Amino acid sequence: MSDAIATAFEGVTTVDAGLRVASAVLADAGVPSPDVDAELLLAHVTGLARGVVRARAVTASPLTTDEQEALVAAITRRASREPLQHITGWASFRHLELHVGPGVFVPRPETEGVAQLAIDALRAVPDSSPVAVDLGTGSGALALAMASEVPTATVVAVELSPDAAVWTRRNIAAVGVDNVRLVEGDLTDAVPELDATVSVVVSNPPYVPVGMVPRDPEVRLHDPALALYGGEDGLDLVRALSLTARRLLRPGGALVIEHGELQGGAIRDLLTADGWRSPATHPDLTGRDRATTAVR
Repeated sequence: MSDAIATAFEGVTTVDAGLRVASAVLADAGVPSPDVDAELLLAHVTGLARGVVRARAVTASPLTTDEQEALVAAITRRASREPLQHITGWASFRHLELHVGPGVFVPRPETEGVAQLAIDALRAVPDSSPVAVDLGTGSGALALAMASEVPTATVVAVELSPDAAVWTRRNIAAVGVDNVRLVEGDLTDAVPELDATVSVVVSNPPYVPVGMVPRDPEVRLHDPALALYGGEDGLDLVRALSLTARRLLRPGGALVIEHGELQGGAIRDLLTADGWRSPATHPDLTGRDRATTAVR
């Protein structure tokens, strides 16, 4: 594939031509958003903002030889269905830009709504310095969103995978907030010193049933299995999460769980059986059920 892609870019010396060829190559490879990805990758290799790339395309600005070679390399990687975020090295999440790469789950736009539910619950706490816990934090997206948007809160990010924790630490340092800390360990016995003191527990746990391998190569081949698969029905970690959150939360505390669009009913039943109050499922911006909340 790489030779064919290099051939396709022969004679490409301007920004507009580079975008046309890049988009065509990515479309042929089945990339879902070839035009957007072409612009973002050209912006990445040139060090320019995406808007500047668009402007330079209109004026047919030249590409240097180094820029052309870097674009071919980036498009070759993306055409192999390596995630865009692994190539650029970052993922946007709410107002944050998070470092991501192999070993950590890439945060998705739909999780931004889950973060909003947790942030709203945290802001509603009457305490001047509420405590929140993000179980299975991965890149730290949920924890850092809460910590940066509710600066009076103390946020604890729990992560089992050493590979993912590398990225969590990097993002905590990059965002520069001082009200979040990482704890490495399993969510089942996480931070017992916080028992009955936490106001909000949030989690995006692994919830894909083991028999349902994701279709997208970006997910199937590059997201860590530890962050994807949740047992036969996808709810093994949700069951453990329910018990841990009941231990951590004080009475009246809020639980926020991200899940698959068909799992809301099963999770509400599970939480009700565990003694949670007011379980409710919430849609994302596409109308798909995405998160369930409950009260301790």
